[in-house]
Amino acid sequence: MELPLDLPALLYLAAVVLIAAYVRGFAGFGFALISVPSLALLLPPSEVVPALFLTSLGSAAHLVPRVWSNVHWRSVSWMLLGAVAATPVGVALLSAIPAAEMRIAIALVVLVTAVLLWQGFALQVVPGRAPAFATGIASGFLNGSAGIGGPPVVLFYFSSPTAGAVGRASLIVYFFVLDLVGIGATAAAGLITAKTFLLALLILPPLMLGIWAGHRKFVATDPALFRRLVLLLLIALAVATAGKAFYELRGAA
Repeated sequence: MELPLDLPALLYLAAVVLIAAYVRGFAGFGFALISVPSLALLLPPSEVVPALFLTSLGSAAHLVPRVWSNVHWRSVSWMLLGAVAATPVGVALLSAIPAAEMRIAIALVVLVTAVLLWQGFALQVVPGRAPAFATGIASGFLNGSAGIGGPPVVLFYFSSPTAGAVGRASLIVYFFVLDLVGIGATAAAGLITAKTFLLALLILPPLMLGIWAGHRKFVATDPALFRRLVLLLLIALAVATAGKAFYELRGAA
Protein backbone atom coordinates (compact mmCIF):
# COMPACT_ATOMS: atom_id res chain seq x y z
CA MET A 1 0.00 0.00 0.00
CA GLU A 2 3.02 2.31 0.40
CA LEU A 3 3.79 4.80 -2.34
CA PRO A 4 7.30 4.52 -3.87
CA LEU A 5 8.14 8.16 -3.04
CA ASP A 6 11.17 9.42 -1.09
CA LEU A 7 11.46 12.86 0.51
CA PRO A 8 12.65 14.70 -2.66
CA ALA A 9 9.76 13.13 -4.60
CA LEU A 10 7.25 14.17 -1.93
CA LEU A 11 8.58 17.74 -2.01
CA TYR A 12 8.32 17.73 -5.80
CA LEU A 13 4.73 16.46 -5.56
CA ALA A 14 3.81 19.20 -3.09
CA ALA A 15 5.38 21.93 -5.26
CA VAL A 16 3.67 20.71 -8.42
CA VAL A 17 0.26 20.51 -6.76
CA LEU A 18 0.67 23.95 -5.17
CA ILE A 19 1.51 25.57 -8.52
CA ALA A 20 -1.23 23.71 -10.39
CA ALA A 21 -3.82 24.56 -7.74
CA TYR A 22 -2.81 28.23 -7.82
CA VAL A 23 -3.43 28.25 -11.58
CA ARG A 24 -6.80 26.53 -11.05
CA GLY A 25 -7.84 29.03 -8.40
CA PHE A 26 -6.88 31.96 -10.60
CA ALA A 27 -7.97 30.88 -14.08
CA GLY A 28 -10.61 28.23 -13.37
CA PHE A 29 -8.61 25.60 -15.28
CA GLY A 30 -5.10 24.21 -15.51
CA PHE A 31 -4.89 21.95 -12.46
CA ALA A 32 -4.96 18.66 -14.35
CA LEU A 33 -3.05 20.10 -17.32
CA ILE A 34 -0.13 20.89 -15.03
CA SER A 35 -0.38 18.21 -12.36
CA VAL A 36 -1.05 15.11 -14.50
CA PRO A 37 2.01 15.37 -16.79
CA SER A 38 4.16 16.50 -13.85
CA LEU A 39 3.11 13.73 -11.47
CA ALA A 40 3.23 11.20 -14.31
CA LEU A 41 7.02 11.64 -14.06
CA LEU A 42 6.78 10.00 -10.62
CA LEU A 43 3.88 7.53 -10.84
CA PRO A 44 1.84 5.75 -13.56
CA PRO A 45 -1.12 7.76 -14.86
CA SER A 46 -3.45 4.96 -13.73
CA GLU A 47 -2.50 5.84 -10.12
CA VAL A 48 -2.28 9.61 -10.52
CA VAL A 49 -5.57 10.23 -12.36
CA PRO A 50 -8.01 8.68 -9.82
CA ALA A 51 -6.33 10.49 -6.91
CA LEU A 52 -6.55 13.81 -8.74
CA PHE A 53 -10.24 13.23 -9.42
CA LEU A 54 -10.85 12.87 -5.69
CA THR A 55 -8.83 15.89 -4.61
CA SER A 56 -9.89 18.17 -7.47
CA LEU A 57 -13.55 17.58 -6.62
CA GLY A 58 -13.05 18.66 -3.03
CA SER A 59 -10.97 21.68 -3.96
CA ALA A 60 -13.52 23.05 -6.43
CA ALA A 61 -16.54 22.63 -4.14
CA HIS A 62 -16.04 25.98 -2.39
CA LEU A 63 -15.54 27.86 -5.68
CA VAL A 64 -18.79 26.69 -7.31
CA PRO A 65 -21.18 28.86 -5.23
CA ARG A 66 -19.03 31.94 -5.86
CA VAL A 67 -19.19 31.67 -9.65
CA TRP A 68 -22.67 30.14 -10.10
CA SER A 69 -24.32 33.30 -11.47
CA ASN A 70 -21.69 33.75 -14.21
CA VAL A 71 -21.92 30.27 -15.74
CA HIS A 72 -22.85 29.96 -19.44
CA TRP A 73 -25.35 27.17 -18.74
CA ARG A 74 -26.42 26.42 -22.32
CA SER A 75 -22.94 25.38 -23.44
CA VAL A 76 -22.03 23.73 -20.13
CA SER A 77 -25.13 21.51 -20.24
CA TRP A 78 -24.44 20.20 -23.75
CA MET A 79 -20.78 19.64 -22.97
CA LEU A 80 -21.61 17.62 -19.89
CA LEU A 81 -23.94 15.38 -21.89
CA GLY A 82 -21.10 14.55 -24.26
CA ALA A 83 -18.57 14.13 -21.46
CA VAL A 84 -20.76 11.74 -19.45
CA ALA A 85 -21.13 9.54 -22.52
CA ALA A 86 -17.42 9.51 -23.41
CA THR A 87 -15.69 9.30 -20.01
CA PRO A 88 -16.23 5.52 -19.46
CA VAL A 89 -14.65 4.84 -22.87
CA GLY A 90 -11.60 6.84 -21.84
CA VAL A 91 -11.35 5.03 -18.49
CA ALA A 92 -11.28 1.70 -20.33
CA LEU A 93 -8.20 2.91 -22.20
CA LEU A 94 -6.57 4.20 -18.99
CA SER A 95 -6.49 0.68 -17.57
CA ALA A 96 -5.38 -0.88 -20.87
CA ILE A 97 -2.68 1.40 -22.31
CA PRO A 98 0.89 1.18 -20.88
CA ALA A 99 2.14 4.15 -18.84
CA ALA A 100 4.78 5.30 -21.37
CA GLU A 101 2.33 5.47 -24.26
CA MET A 102 -0.20 7.28 -22.08
CA ARG A 103 2.44 9.85 -21.06
CA ILE A 104 3.16 10.56 -24.74
CA ALA A 105 -0.55 11.04 -25.44
CA ILE A 106 -0.88 13.39 -22.47
CA ALA A 107 2.14 15.41 -23.58
CA LEU A 108 0.83 15.80 -27.13
CA VAL A 109 -2.60 16.98 -25.99
CA VAL A 110 -1.10 19.51 -23.59
CA LEU A 111 1.40 20.77 -26.18
CA VAL A 112 -1.18 21.25 -28.93
CA THR A 113 -3.53 23.10 -26.57
CA ALA A 114 -0.79 25.42 -25.29
CA VAL A 115 0.45 26.24 -28.80
CA LEU A 116 -3.04 26.98 -30.11
CA LEU A 117 -3.78 29.32 -27.22
CA TRP A 118 -0.36 30.96 -27.54
CA GLN A 119 -0.98 31.62 -31.23
CA GLY A 120 -4.19 33.44 -30.35
CA PHE A 121 -6.70 30.87 -31.63
CA ALA A 122 -10.06 32.67 -31.41
CA LEU A 123 -13.73 32.26 -32.28
CA GLN A 124 -16.01 35.16 -33.13
CA VAL A 125 -19.14 33.74 -31.48
CA VAL A 126 -19.97 31.15 -28.82
CA PRO A 127 -20.49 27.83 -30.66
CA GLY A 128 -23.95 26.21 -30.58
CA ARG A 129 -25.26 22.92 -29.24
CA ALA A 130 -23.56 20.53 -31.69
CA PRO A 131 -20.04 21.97 -31.23
CA ALA A 132 -20.56 22.09 -27.46
CA PHE A 133 -21.67 18.45 -27.43
CA ALA A 134 -18.68 17.41 -29.58
CA THR A 135 -16.35 19.34 -27.28
CA GLY A 136 -17.82 17.47 -24.32
CA ILE A 137 -17.23 14.11 -26.02
CA ALA A 138 -13.57 14.97 -26.66
CA SER A 139 -13.18 16.28 -23.13
CA GLY A 140 -14.82 13.23 -21.54
CA PHE A 141 -12.65 10.85 -23.52
CA LEU A 142 -9.47 12.66 -22.50
CA ASN A 143 -10.70 12.98 -18.92
CA GLY A 144 -11.28 9.26 -18.56
CA SER A 145 -8.14 8.13 -20.36
CA ALA A 146 -5.64 10.68 -19.05
CA GLY A 147 -7.34 12.84 -16.43
CA ILE A 148 -6.97 15.95 -18.62
CA GLY A 149 -10.42 16.79 -19.92
CA GLY A 150 -9.51 20.47 -19.99
CA PRO A 151 -7.90 21.12 -23.41
CA PRO A 152 -11.04 21.00 -25.60
CA VAL A 153 -13.12 22.98 -23.09
CA VAL A 154 -10.40 25.56 -22.45
CA LEU A 155 -10.13 26.12 -26.20
CA PHE A 156 -13.92 26.40 -26.42
CA TYR A 157 -14.25 29.13 -23.79
CA PHE A 158 -10.97 31.03 -23.94
CA SER A 159 -11.04 31.33 -27.73
CA SER A 160 -14.63 32.65 -27.74
CA PRO A 161 -16.29 35.86 -26.51
CA THR A 162 -16.96 34.14 -23.15
CA ALA A 163 -13.31 34.44 -22.14
CA GLY A 164 -12.99 36.13 -18.75
CA ALA A 165 -15.34 35.81 -15.79
CA VAL A 166 -18.00 33.85 -17.71
CA GLY A 167 -15.49 31.41 -19.20
CA ARG A 168 -13.76 30.94 -15.84
CA ALA A 169 -17.06 30.30 -14.05
CA SER A 170 -18.24 27.85 -16.72
CA LEU A 171 -14.97 25.92 -16.51
CA ILE A 172 -15.11 25.66 -12.72
CA VAL A 173 -18.64 24.21 -12.74
CA TYR A 174 -17.96 21.97 -15.73
CA PHE A 175 -14.86 20.43 -14.16
CA PHE A 176 -16.64 19.97 -10.83
CA VAL A 177 -19.30 17.81 -12.48
CA LEU A 178 -16.70 16.10 -14.69
CA ASP A 179 -14.71 15.09 -11.60
CA LEU A 180 -17.85 13.44 -10.21
CA VAL A 181 -18.23 11.47 -13.44
CA GLY A 182 -14.54 10.57 -13.44
CA ILE A 183 -14.66 9.26 -9.87
CA GLY A 184 -17.61 7.04 -10.71
CA ALA A 185 -16.01 5.71 -13.89
CA THR A 186 -12.60 4.98 -12.32
CA ALA A 187 -14.25 3.32 -9.32
CA ALA A 188 -16.29 1.10 -11.65
CA ALA A 189 -13.08 0.15 -13.47
CA GLY A 190 -11.42 -0.85 -10.18
CA LEU A 191 -8.78 1.90 -10.33
CA ILE A 192 -9.62 3.46 -6.93
CA THR A 193 -7.72 1.59 -4.21
CA ALA A 194 -6.29 2.24 -0.76
CA LYS A 195 -3.20 3.65 -2.48
CA THR A 196 -5.46 6.16 -4.28
CA PHE A 197 -6.72 7.57 -0.99
CA LEU A 198 -3.18 7.71 0.43
CA LEU A 199 -1.99 9.70 -2.58
CA ALA A 200 -5.06 11.95 -2.36
CA LEU A 201 -4.26 12.73 1.29
CA LEU A 202 -0.74 13.80 0.30
CA ILE A 203 -2.09 16.00 -2.48
CA LEU A 204 -4.91 17.69 -0.57
CA PRO A 205 -3.02 20.18 1.71
CA PRO A 206 -0.96 21.92 -1.02
CA LEU A 207 -3.97 21.78 -3.34
CA MET A 208 -6.26 23.63 -0.92
CA LEU A 209 -3.56 26.22 -0.20
CA GLY A 210 -2.95 26.81 -3.90
CA ILE A 211 -6.65 27.14 -4.73
CA TRP A 212 -7.12 29.69 -1.94
CA ALA A 213 -4.10 31.76 -3.01
CA GLY A 214 -5.01 31.65 -6.69
CA HIS A 215 -8.57 32.77 -6.11
CA ARG A 216 -7.36 35.74 -4.05
CA LYS A 217 -5.11 36.84 -6.92
CA PHE A 218 -7.76 36.49 -9.63
CA VAL A 219 -8.38 40.25 -9.79
CA ALA A 220 -4.96 41.54 -8.68
CA THR A 221 -2.77 39.72 -11.23
CA ASP A 222 -2.28 40.89 -14.82
CA PRO A 223 -4.26 38.25 -16.77
CA ALA A 224 -2.21 38.59 -19.97
CA LEU A 225 1.12 38.05 -18.21
CA PHE A 226 -0.23 35.20 -16.11
CA ARG A 227 -1.67 33.50 -19.20
CA ARG A 228 1.70 33.60 -20.98
CA LEU A 229 3.52 32.16 -17.97
CA VAL A 230 1.01 29.32 -17.66
CA LEU A 231 1.32 28.45 -21.34
CA LEU A 232 5.13 28.42 -21.13
CA LEU A 233 4.91 26.11 -18.13
CA LEU A 234 2.51 23.78 -19.97
CA ILE A 235 4.85 23.56 -22.97
CA ALA A 236 7.84 22.78 -20.75
CA LEU A 237 5.90 20.08 -18.89
CA ALA A 238 4.70 18.50 -22.13
CA VAL A 239 8.28 18.29 -23.42
CA ALA A 240 9.56 16.83 -20.13
CA THR A 241 6.77 14.24 -19.97
CA ALA A 242 7.27 13.14 -23.57
CA GLY A 243 11.03 12.97 -23.02
CA LYS A 244 10.66 10.61 -20.08
CA ALA A 245 8.19 8.43 -21.98
CA PHE A 246 10.51 8.08 -24.98
CA TYR A 247 13.39 7.28 -22.62
CA GLU A 248 11.32 4.52 -21.02
CA LEU A 249 10.35 3.10 -24.41
CA ARG A 250 13.99 3.15 -25.54
CA GLY A 251 15.08 1.36 -22.38
CA ALA A 252 12.39 -1.30 -22.85
CA ALA A 253 13.41 -1.92 -26.48
